[in-house]
Amino acid sequence: MTSGQFSQNPRATEVALKAYRNIADNWALPARQAAALADMSPGKWRGARRPNYRGRINVDQMLRLSALIGIYRSLELYFNTPIARSWILLPNQGPLFLGAKPLDVMIADGLPALLTTRQYLDNCLDGQ
Repeated sequence: MTSGQFSQNPRATEVALKAYRNIADNWALPARQAAALADMSPGKWRGARRPNYRGRINVDQMLRLSALIGIYRSLELYFNTPIARSWILLPNQGPLFLGAKPLDVMIADGLPALLTTRQYLDNCLDGQ
């Protein structure tokens, strides 16, 4: 599938959006930033925030949501709650971020940065 194609599994879309709504709330993301991470327009994100959303998301958006769910999970396992919930909003001296906020890097660099961040955090969990 290419990123222009739509996810064909409505249940998976529903579950991923529900999880990401909770993540965005827990991270206290403004709507614009939450939409940007998911590669959605602010209007589409407003609709997707509704529990009864029946719209479709494309494969790229589904991959982003999957990566964000993994990032959230890793942060919750690795850090205590206050740090886990604010980590993406804090300047980070790590090799991926070079003093920038992970949120800003992931928005600017898109899906590759989301996947790299997820791998970085998974490696931290594995002690690498």
